[in-house]
Amino acid sequence: MRILRLLKILRVALRFGLDEFLPGHQRVRGAVNVVLFWRDLSAPRAVRLRHTLENLGPIFVKFGQVLSTRRDLIPPDIAEELAKLQDRVPPFPGDDALRILHEVYGKPVDQVFTHFDSEPVASASVAQVHFAVLPDGREVAVKVLRPGIAAVIAKDVALLDAGAGLLERLWSDGRRLKPREVVAEFARHLDDELDLMREAANANQLRRNFIDSPLLAVPEIHWDFCSTRVMVMQRMHGTPVSAVDALRAQGVDIPRLARAGVEIFFTQVFRDGFFHADMHPGNILVTPAGQYVALDFGIMGTLTDVDKHYLARNFIAFFRRDYRRVAEVHVESGWAPPGTRVDEFETAIRAVCEPIFDKPLKEISFGKVLLRLFQTSRRFNIEIQPQLVLLQKTLLNIEGLGRDLDPDLDLWSTAKPYLERWMSEQVGWRGLVRRIGDQLPFWSELLPQLPRLVEQYLTHDRDAALREQTAKLLHLQRRNGWLLATATTLLAVLIALQLLP
Repeated sequence: MRILRLLKILRVALRFGLDEFLPGHQRVRGAVNVVLFWRDLSAPRAVRLRHTLENLGPIFVKFGQVLSTRRDLIPPDIAEELAKLQDRVPPFPGDDALRILHEVYGKPVDQVFTHFDSEPVASASVAQVHFAVLPDGREVAVKVLRPGIAAVIAKDVALLDAGAGLLERLWSDGRRLKPREVVAEFARHLDDELDLMREAANANQLRRNFIDSPLLAVPEIHWDFCSTRVMVMQRMHGTPVSAVDALRAQGVDIPRLARAGVEIFFTQVFRDGFFHADMHPGNILVTPAGQYVALDFGIMGTLTDVDKHYLARNFIAFFRRDYRRVAEVHVESGWAPPGTRVDEFETAIRAVCEPIFDKPLKEISFGKVLLRLFQTSRRFNIEIQPQLVLLQKTLLNIEGLGRDLDPDLDLWSTAKPYLERWMSEQVGWRGLVRRIGDQLPFWSELLPQLPRLVEQYLTHDRDAALREQTAKLLHLQRRNGWLLATATTLLAVLIALQLLP
Protein backbone atom coordinates (compact mmCIF):
# COMPACT_ATOMS: atom_id res chain seq x y z
CA MET A 1 0.00 0.00 0.00
CA ARG A 2 2.92 2.35 0.68
CA ILE A 3 4.12 1.78 -2.89
CA LEU A 4 0.70 2.75 -4.23
CA ARG A 5 0.70 5.90 -2.11
CA LEU A 6 4.19 6.77 -3.35
CA LEU A 7 3.09 6.26 -6.95
CA LYS A 8 0.14 8.59 -6.40
CA ILE A 9 2.43 11.23 -4.92
CA LEU A 10 4.76 10.95 -7.92
CA ARG A 11 1.83 11.17 -10.35
CA VAL A 12 0.43 14.31 -8.71
CA ALA A 13 3.89 15.88 -8.44
CA LEU A 14 4.57 15.31 -12.15
CA ARG A 15 1.12 16.61 -13.05
CA PHE A 16 1.95 19.96 -11.44
CA GLY A 17 5.52 20.05 -12.72
CA LEU A 18 7.36 19.61 -9.44
CA ASP A 19 10.17 17.84 -11.30
CA GLU A 20 11.65 21.31 -11.83
CA PHE A 21 12.57 21.35 -8.11
CA LEU A 22 15.00 18.46 -8.67
CA PRO A 23 18.73 19.17 -9.16
CA GLY A 24 19.75 19.11 -12.83
CA HIS A 25 16.18 19.12 -14.09
CA GLN A 26 17.07 21.56 -16.88
CA ARG A 27 19.11 18.88 -18.67
CA VAL A 28 16.05 16.66 -19.11
CA ARG A 29 13.29 19.27 -19.03
CA GLY A 30 12.73 19.18 -22.78
CA ALA A 31 12.32 15.41 -22.91
CA VAL A 32 10.02 15.39 -19.87
CA ASN A 33 7.81 18.09 -21.38
CA VAL A 34 7.50 16.10 -24.59
CA VAL A 35 6.38 12.98 -22.72
CA LEU A 36 4.08 14.92 -20.39
CA PHE A 37 2.82 17.32 -23.06
CA TRP A 38 -0.63 17.56 -21.46
CA ARG A 39 0.60 19.40 -18.36
CA ASP A 40 -0.34 23.03 -17.77
CA LEU A 41 2.71 24.70 -16.23
CA SER A 42 1.66 28.30 -16.79
CA ALA A 43 1.19 29.00 -13.05
CA PRO A 44 4.23 30.00 -10.92
CA ARG A 45 6.05 27.11 -9.26
CA ALA A 46 4.90 28.12 -5.76
CA VAL A 47 1.24 28.04 -6.82
CA ARG A 48 1.73 24.62 -8.42
CA LEU A 49 3.36 23.33 -5.24
CA ARG A 50 0.39 24.53 -3.18
CA HIS A 51 -2.02 22.80 -5.56
CA THR A 52 0.02 19.60 -5.26
CA LEU A 53 -0.24 19.57 -1.48
CA GLU A 54 -3.96 20.30 -1.63
CA ASN A 55 -4.47 17.38 -4.01
CA LEU A 56 -2.43 14.99 -1.86
CA GLY A 57 -4.75 15.42 1.11
CA PRO A 58 -5.05 16.97 4.55
CA ILE A 59 -1.77 15.65 5.99
CA PHE A 60 0.27 17.23 3.20
CA VAL A 61 -1.75 20.43 3.56
CA LYS A 62 -0.96 20.53 7.26
CA PHE A 63 2.72 19.83 6.59
CA GLY A 64 2.76 22.65 4.04
CA GLN A 65 1.37 24.97 6.72
CA VAL A 66 4.21 24.00 9.06
CA LEU A 67 6.77 24.25 6.25
CA SER A 68 5.61 27.78 5.42
CA THR A 69 7.03 28.90 8.76
CA ARG A 70 10.48 27.49 7.94
CA ARG A 71 11.65 30.37 5.79
CA ASP A 72 15.19 29.22 6.48
CA LEU A 73 14.41 26.00 4.63
CA ILE A 74 12.47 27.16 1.56
CA PRO A 75 12.65 30.11 -0.87
CA PRO A 76 10.57 33.21 -0.05
CA ASP A 77 8.11 32.83 -2.96
CA ILE A 78 7.22 29.32 -1.83
CA ALA A 79 6.94 30.32 1.82
CA GLU A 80 4.50 33.11 0.93
CA GLU A 81 2.35 30.79 -1.17
CA LEU A 82 2.29 27.93 1.33
CA ALA A 83 1.11 30.38 3.97
CA LYS A 84 -2.16 30.54 1.98
CA LEU A 85 -2.94 26.88 2.61
CA GLN A 86 -6.24 26.46 4.41
CA ASP A 87 -7.09 23.29 6.30
CA ARG A 88 -10.57 23.03 4.80
CA VAL A 89 -11.41 19.36 4.28
CA PRO A 90 -14.68 17.85 3.01
CA PRO A 91 -16.63 16.28 5.91
CA PHE A 92 -17.16 12.56 6.24
CA PRO A 93 -20.77 11.30 6.28
CA GLY A 94 -22.87 11.91 9.38
CA ASP A 95 -23.77 8.21 9.45
CA ASP A 96 -20.07 7.40 10.04
CA ALA A 97 -20.05 9.81 12.98
CA LEU A 98 -23.16 8.13 14.44
CA ARG A 99 -21.51 4.71 14.03
CA ILE A 100 -18.33 5.85 15.81
CA LEU A 101 -20.34 7.35 18.67
CA HIS A 102 -22.31 4.09 19.00
CA GLU A 103 -19.04 2.14 19.19
CA VAL A 104 -17.58 4.52 21.79
CA TYR A 105 -20.62 4.71 24.08
CA GLY A 106 -21.96 1.20 23.50
CA LYS A 107 -25.48 2.48 22.89
CA PRO A 108 -27.40 4.56 20.32
CA VAL A 109 -26.63 8.26 20.15
CA ASP A 110 -30.18 9.25 21.11
CA GLN A 111 -29.59 7.54 24.47
CA VAL A 112 -26.50 9.70 25.08
CA PHE A 113 -27.69 13.09 23.81
CA THR A 114 -31.20 14.51 23.79
CA HIS A 115 -30.33 16.05 20.44
CA PHE A 116 -27.47 15.40 17.99
CA ASP A 117 -27.05 17.27 14.71
CA SER A 118 -25.70 14.80 12.15
CA GLU A 119 -24.62 17.65 9.86
CA PRO A 120 -21.12 18.80 10.93
CA VAL A 121 -20.47 22.46 11.59
CA ALA A 122 -16.73 22.21 10.99
CA SER A 123 -14.41 19.73 9.31
CA ALA A 124 -10.63 19.54 9.52
CA SER A 125 -7.78 17.14 8.77
CA VAL A 126 -8.29 14.60 11.53
CA ALA A 127 -11.77 15.27 12.95
CA GLN A 128 -15.07 17.09 12.52
CA VAL A 129 -17.46 18.80 14.92
CA HIS A 130 -21.20 18.35 15.50
CA PHE A 131 -23.51 20.26 17.84
CA ALA A 132 -25.52 18.34 20.44
CA VAL A 133 -27.43 18.74 23.71
CA LEU A 134 -26.71 16.77 26.89
CA PRO A 135 -29.54 15.20 28.95
CA ASP A 136 -29.28 18.05 31.47
CA GLY A 137 -29.89 20.61 28.71
CA ARG A 138 -26.33 21.90 28.29
CA GLU A 139 -25.30 22.69 24.71
CA VAL A 140 -22.10 20.95 23.62
CA ALA A 141 -19.80 20.55 20.63
CA VAL A 142 -18.89 16.94 19.82
CA LYS A 143 -15.59 16.36 18.03
CA VAL A 144 -15.34 12.99 16.26
CA LEU A 145 -12.10 11.52 14.86
CA ARG A 146 -12.09 10.67 11.15
CA PRO A 147 -12.44 6.93 10.52
CA GLY A 148 -9.17 5.32 9.36
CA ILE A 149 -7.17 8.53 9.66
CA ALA A 150 -4.42 7.01 11.83
CA ALA A 151 -3.31 4.59 9.10
CA VAL A 152 -3.29 7.35 6.48
CA ILE A 153 -1.20 9.61 8.70
CA ALA A 154 1.30 6.85 9.52
CA LYS A 155 1.96 6.17 5.81
CA ASP A 156 2.27 9.81 4.85
CA VAL A 157 4.56 10.69 7.75
CA ALA A 158 6.81 7.74 6.89
CA LEU A 159 7.12 9.07 3.33
CA LEU A 160 7.80 12.60 4.58
CA ASP A 161 10.51 11.28 6.88
CA ALA A 162 12.14 9.38 4.03
CA GLY A 163 12.12 12.53 1.91
CA ALA A 164 13.62 14.58 4.73
CA GLY A 165 16.36 11.99 5.14
CA LEU A 166 17.25 12.29 1.47
CA LEU A 167 17.28 16.08 1.83
CA GLU A 168 19.78 15.86 4.71
CA ARG A 169 22.08 13.60 2.70
CA LEU A 170 21.89 15.37 -0.65
CA TRP A 171 21.75 19.04 0.37
CA SER A 172 24.75 20.78 1.89
CA ASP A 173 22.57 22.74 4.33
CA GLY A 174 20.39 19.75 5.19
CA ARG A 175 22.06 18.82 8.46
CA ARG A 176 22.04 22.38 9.82
CA LEU A 177 18.38 22.93 8.94
CA LYS A 178 17.29 19.60 10.48
CA PRO A 179 14.41 18.66 8.15
CA ARG A 180 14.01 15.27 9.81
CA GLU A 181 13.56 16.98 13.16
CA VAL A 182 10.92 19.21 11.57
CA VAL A 183 9.08 16.12 10.32
CA ALA A 184 9.45 14.50 13.75
CA GLU A 185 8.00 17.58 15.42
CA PHE A 186 5.16 17.57 12.91
CA ALA A 187 4.53 13.85 13.52
CA ARG A 188 4.55 14.30 17.29
CA HIS A 189 1.83 16.92 17.13
CA LEU A 190 -0.18 14.81 14.70
CA ASP A 191 0.00 11.94 17.19
CA ASP A 192 -1.37 14.29 19.82
CA GLU A 193 -4.23 15.26 17.52
CA LEU A 194 -5.13 11.59 16.98
CA ASP A 195 -5.85 11.16 20.69
CA LEU A 196 -8.78 13.41 21.54
CA MET A 197 -8.24 12.76 25.25
CA ARG A 198 -4.93 14.61 24.87
CA GLU A 199 -6.68 17.47 23.12
CA ALA A 200 -9.25 17.56 25.91
CA ALA A 201 -6.42 17.70 28.45
CA ASN A 202 -4.80 20.54 26.47
CA ALA A 203 -8.06 22.47 26.52
CA ASN A 204 -8.47 21.87 30.24
CA GLN A 205 -4.93 23.10 30.95
CA LEU A 206 -5.43 26.26 28.91
CA ARG A 207 -8.79 26.83 30.63
CA ARG A 208 -7.12 26.59 34.06
CA ASN A 209 -4.41 29.01 32.98
CA PHE A 210 -7.03 31.62 31.99
CA ILE A 211 -9.90 30.66 34.30
CA ASP A 212 -10.36 34.19 35.69
CA SER A 213 -9.10 36.11 32.68
CA PRO A 214 -11.35 38.71 31.03
CA LEU A 215 -9.26 38.34 27.88
CA LEU A 216 -9.67 34.67 26.91
CA ALA A 217 -12.41 32.06 27.36
CA VAL A 218 -11.83 28.33 26.86
CA PRO A 219 -14.67 25.76 26.69
CA GLU A 220 -15.29 23.40 29.59
CA ILE A 221 -14.58 19.73 28.92
CA HIS A 222 -17.27 17.15 29.77
CA TRP A 223 -14.96 14.28 30.72
CA ASP A 224 -17.68 11.66 31.20
CA PHE A 225 -18.41 11.80 27.48
CA CYS A 226 -14.80 11.87 26.18
CA SER A 227 -12.65 9.10 24.73
CA THR A 228 -9.64 8.84 22.42
CA ARG A 229 -12.02 9.15 19.43
CA VAL A 230 -14.62 11.56 20.81
CA MET A 231 -14.29 14.87 22.65
CA VAL A 232 -17.29 16.67 24.14
CA MET A 233 -16.95 20.28 25.25
CA GLN A 234 -19.04 23.28 26.07
CA ARG A 235 -20.55 24.95 23.02
CA MET A 236 -19.12 28.45 22.72
CA HIS A 237 -20.92 31.39 21.15
CA GLY A 238 -19.27 34.32 19.45
CA THR A 239 -18.42 36.05 16.19
CA PRO A 240 -15.43 34.92 14.08
CA VAL A 241 -12.50 37.22 14.73
CA SER A 242 -12.16 37.83 11.00
CA ALA A 243 -15.63 39.44 10.84
CA VAL A 244 -14.33 42.86 11.87
CA ASP A 245 -17.32 44.83 10.59
CA ALA A 246 -19.74 42.62 12.55
CA LEU A 247 -17.62 43.06 15.70
CA ARG A 248 -17.68 46.84 15.29
CA ALA A 249 -21.45 46.72 14.90
CA GLN A 250 -21.61 44.90 18.25
CA GLY A 251 -19.66 47.73 19.89
CA VAL A 252 -16.39 45.81 20.29
CA ASP A 253 -13.34 48.08 20.70
CA ILE A 254 -11.19 46.75 17.85
CA PRO A 255 -7.86 48.44 18.79
CA ARG A 256 -8.30 47.17 22.36
CA LEU A 257 -9.07 43.70 21.00
CA ALA A 258 -5.84 43.75 18.98
CA ARG A 259 -3.79 44.73 22.06
CA ALA A 260 -5.49 41.98 24.09
CA GLY A 261 -4.43 39.44 21.47
CA VAL A 262 -0.79 40.44 21.91
CA GLU A 263 -1.08 40.19 25.70
CA ILE A 264 -2.72 36.75 25.48
CA PHE A 265 0.09 35.50 23.26
CA PHE A 266 2.91 36.71 25.51
CA THR A 267 1.08 35.47 28.61
CA GLN A 268 0.79 31.98 27.16
CA VAL A 269 4.40 31.89 26.01
CA PHE A 270 6.28 33.51 28.89
CA ARG A 271 4.05 33.03 31.93
CA ASP A 272 2.84 29.52 31.19
CA GLY A 273 5.24 28.11 28.58
CA PHE A 274 2.10 26.54 27.08
CA PHE A 275 0.51 28.18 24.07
CA HIS A 276 -2.15 27.63 21.43
CA ALA A 277 -0.12 26.95 18.29
CA ASP A 278 -2.91 27.02 15.70
CA MET A 279 -4.32 30.52 16.14
CA HIS A 280 -5.72 31.10 12.68
CA PRO A 281 -9.01 33.05 12.44
CA GLY A 282 -11.07 29.86 12.05
CA ASN A 283 -10.13 28.85 15.59
CA ILE A 284 -10.98 32.15 17.31
CA LEU A 285 -14.32 33.70 18.21
CA VAL A 286 -15.02 37.00 19.97
CA THR A 287 -17.88 37.64 22.39
CA PRO A 288 -19.87 40.93 22.35
CA ALA A 289 -17.91 41.90 25.49
CA GLY A 290 -14.66 41.74 23.51
CA GLN A 291 -13.38 38.49 25.03
CA TYR A 292 -11.52 36.02 22.82
CA VAL A 293 -12.78 32.43 22.63
CA ALA A 294 -10.22 29.75 21.76
CA LEU A 295 -11.20 26.62 19.83
CA ASP A 296 -9.36 23.50 18.56
CA PHE A 297 -6.60 22.47 20.95
CA GLY A 298 -4.93 19.74 18.92
CA ILE A 299 -1.70 21.68 18.39
CA MET A 300 -0.24 23.23 21.52
CA GLY A 301 3.32 24.42 21.99
CA THR A 302 5.45 24.11 25.09
CA LEU A 303 8.65 25.86 26.13
CA THR A 304 11.12 25.01 28.86
CA ASP A 305 12.23 27.59 31.42
CA VAL A 306 15.54 27.81 29.56
CA ASP A 307 13.77 28.53 26.26
CA LYS A 308 11.57 31.17 27.90
CA HIS A 309 14.55 32.80 29.59
CA TYR A 310 16.58 33.21 26.41
CA LEU A 311 13.57 34.18 24.31
CA ALA A 312 12.60 36.91 26.76
CA ARG A 313 16.16 38.25 26.82
CA ASN A 314 16.16 38.30 23.02
CA PHE A 315 12.82 40.09 22.83
CA ILE A 316 13.76 42.71 25.41
CA ALA A 317 17.13 43.41 23.83
CA PHE A 318 15.39 43.61 20.47
CA PHE A 319 12.77 46.08 21.74
CA ARG A 320 15.58 48.20 23.23
CA ARG A 321 17.50 48.01 19.94
CA ASP A 322 20.40 46.49 21.85
CA TYR A 323 21.58 44.34 18.97
CA ARG A 324 24.85 43.47 20.65
CA ARG A 325 22.89 41.91 23.51
CA VAL A 326 20.81 39.95 20.98
CA ALA A 327 24.04 38.57 19.51
CA GLU A 328 25.46 37.78 22.96
CA VAL A 329 22.30 35.96 24.03
CA HIS A 330 22.48 33.76 20.94
CA VAL A 331 26.01 32.74 21.90
CA GLU A 332 25.16 32.28 25.60
CA SER A 333 22.17 30.08 24.76
CA GLY A 334 24.25 27.84 22.50
CA TRP A 335 22.18 28.75 19.43
CA ALA A 336 25.26 30.36 17.87
CA PRO A 337 28.66 28.59 17.75
CA PRO A 338 31.06 29.56 20.57
CA GLY A 339 33.52 31.20 18.17
CA THR A 340 30.97 33.57 16.65
CA ARG A 341 32.24 37.13 16.17
CA VAL A 342 29.72 39.03 18.29
CA ASP A 343 30.51 42.39 16.66
CA GLU A 344 29.89 41.04 13.14
CA PHE A 345 26.73 39.26 14.24
CA GLU A 346 25.53 42.46 15.93
CA THR A 347 26.03 44.45 12.72
CA ALA A 348 24.12 41.87 10.66
CA ILE A 349 21.17 41.83 13.08
CA ARG A 350 21.04 45.63 13.14
CA ALA A 351 20.81 45.73 9.35
CA VAL A 352 17.76 43.43 9.49
CA CYS A 353 15.89 44.92 12.45
CA GLU A 354 16.54 48.64 12.50
CA PRO A 355 14.40 49.49 9.42
CA ILE A 356 11.21 48.10 11.01
CA PHE A 357 11.15 50.16 14.20
CA ASP A 358 8.83 53.14 14.60
CA LYS A 359 6.49 51.64 11.98
CA PRO A 360 2.90 50.53 12.48
CA LEU A 361 2.08 46.87 11.94
CA LYS A 362 0.61 47.56 8.48
CA GLU A 363 4.07 48.56 7.24
CA ILE A 364 5.89 45.54 8.72
CA SER A 365 6.05 42.00 7.39
CA PHE A 366 7.31 39.60 10.02
CA GLY A 367 7.57 37.04 7.25
CA LYS A 368 10.16 39.15 5.44
CA VAL A 369 11.95 39.99 8.70
CA LEU A 370 12.12 36.29 9.60
CA LEU A 371 13.42 35.50 6.12
CA ARG A 372 16.26 38.00 6.47
CA LEU A 373 17.03 36.77 9.99
CA PHE A 374 17.22 33.20 8.68
CA GLN A 375 19.57 34.32 5.91
CA THR A 376 21.71 35.94 8.59
CA SER A 377 21.60 32.80 10.73
CA ARG A 378 22.79 30.75 7.77
CA ARG A 379 25.77 33.05 7.31
CA PHE A 380 26.76 32.64 10.97
CA ASN A 381 25.96 28.89 11.17
CA ILE A 382 23.17 29.38 13.69
CA GLU A 383 21.44 26.08 14.44
CA ILE A 384 17.68 26.08 13.95
CA GLN A 385 15.82 25.20 17.15
CA PRO A 386 13.05 22.69 16.28
CA GLN A 387 11.23 23.36 19.57
CA LEU A 388 10.68 26.96 18.42
CA VAL A 389 9.11 26.10 15.05
CA LEU A 390 5.57 26.17 16.47
CA LEU A 391 6.29 29.47 18.19
CA GLN A 392 7.43 30.94 14.90
CA LYS A 393 4.25 29.68 13.22
CA THR A 394 2.17 31.27 15.98
CA LEU A 395 4.01 34.58 15.60
CA LEU A 396 3.07 34.66 11.93
CA ASN A 397 -0.54 33.91 12.85
CA ILE A 398 -0.48 36.75 15.38
CA GLU A 399 0.90 39.09 12.72
CA GLY A 400 -1.96 38.27 10.36
CA LEU A 401 -4.56 38.56 13.12
CA GLY A 402 -3.21 41.89 14.34
CA ARG A 403 -2.99 43.27 10.82
CA ASP A 404 -6.65 42.40 10.17
CA LEU A 405 -7.86 43.93 13.43
CA ASP A 406 -5.76 47.06 13.74
CA PRO A 407 -3.09 47.84 11.13
CA ASP A 408 -1.95 50.79 13.27
CA LEU A 409 -1.19 48.57 16.28
CA ASP A 410 2.18 49.44 17.83
CA LEU A 411 3.37 45.93 18.58
CA TRP A 412 6.58 47.07 20.25
CA SER A 413 5.05 49.41 22.81
CA THR A 414 2.32 46.85 23.55
CA ALA A 415 4.68 43.95 24.18
CA LYS A 416 7.71 45.64 25.76
CA PRO A 417 6.21 46.51 29.21
CA TYR A 418 4.81 43.01 29.58
CA LEU A 419 8.14 41.36 28.82
CA GLU A 420 10.07 43.69 31.10
CA ARG A 421 7.65 42.94 33.94
CA TRP A 422 7.99 39.22 33.31
CA MET A 423 11.79 39.39 33.31
CA SER A 424 11.72 41.35 36.57
CA GLU A 425 9.60 38.64 38.14
CA GLN A 426 11.94 35.93 36.86
CA VAL A 427 15.44 37.31 37.46
CA GLY A 428 14.82 40.19 39.89
CA TRP A 429 14.36 40.00 43.65
CA ARG A 430 10.76 38.77 43.21
CA GLY A 431 12.06 35.84 41.21
CA LEU A 432 14.67 35.05 43.88
CA VAL A 433 12.04 35.05 46.63
CA ARG A 434 9.73 32.84 44.57
CA ARG A 435 12.46 30.30 43.82
CA ILE A 436 13.52 30.14 47.46
CA GLY A 437 9.90 29.47 48.40
CA ASP A 438 9.69 26.74 45.77
CA GLN A 439 12.75 25.02 47.25
CA LEU A 440 11.70 25.12 50.92
CA PRO A 441 10.13 21.63 50.85
CA PHE A 442 13.42 20.17 49.68
CA TRP A 443 15.38 22.03 52.37
CA SER A 444 13.05 20.46 54.93
CA GLU A 445 13.95 17.06 53.50
CA LEU A 446 17.70 17.65 53.62
CA LEU A 447 18.34 19.54 56.88
CA PRO A 448 17.03 16.90 59.34
CA GLN A 449 19.48 14.39 57.86
CA LEU A 450 22.61 16.52 58.42
CA PRO A 451 23.12 15.76 62.17
CA ARG A 452 22.89 12.03 61.49
CA LEU A 453 25.43 12.32 58.69
CA VAL A 454 27.80 14.29 60.91
CA GLU A 455 27.43 11.80 63.78
CA GLN A 456 28.02 8.89 61.39
CA TYR A 457 31.10 10.63 60.05
CA LEU A 458 32.57 11.16 63.54
CA THR A 459 31.76 7.79 65.10
CA HIS A 460 31.64 5.24 62.31
CA ASP A 461 32.80 4.96 58.75
CA ARG A 462 33.87 8.43 57.65
CA ASP A 463 34.28 7.40 54.00
CA ALA A 464 30.84 5.77 53.87
CA ALA A 465 29.28 8.89 55.41
CA LEU A 466 30.92 11.13 52.84
CA ARG A 467 29.80 8.83 50.02
CA GLU A 468 26.22 8.83 51.33
CA GLN A 469 26.24 12.62 51.75
CA THR A 470 27.65 13.17 48.26
CA ALA A 471 25.10 10.83 46.70
CA LYS A 472 22.24 12.69 48.42
CA LEU A 473 23.56 16.05 47.31
CA LEU A 474 23.92 14.89 43.71
CA HIS A 475 20.39 13.47 43.79
CA LEU A 476 18.99 16.75 45.11
CA GLN A 477 20.97 18.71 42.55
CA ARG A 478 19.45 16.73 39.69
CA ARG A 479 15.99 16.96 41.23
CA ASN A 480 15.75 20.53 42.44
CA GLY A 481 17.84 22.78 40.22
CA TRP A 482 20.60 25.29 40.62
CA LEU A 483 19.42 27.16 43.74
CA LEU A 484 19.23 24.17 46.07
CA ALA A 485 22.24 22.54 44.47
CA THR A 486 24.40 25.59 45.08
CA ALA A 487 23.23 26.01 48.68
CA THR A 488 23.65 22.35 49.61
CA THR A 489 27.04 22.15 47.95
CA LEU A 490 28.25 25.17 49.95
CA LEU A 491 26.84 23.59 53.11
CA ALA A 492 28.68 20.36 52.35
CA VAL A 493 31.95 22.25 51.86
CA LEU A 494 31.52 24.01 55.23
CA ILE A 495 30.84 20.70 56.96
CA ALA A 496 33.86 19.10 55.33
CA LEU A 497 36.10 21.97 56.40
CA GLN A 498 34.89 21.66 59.97
CA LEU A 499 35.41 17.89 60.09
CA LEU A 500 38.75 17.60 58.39
CA PRO A 501 41.52 16.62 60.85
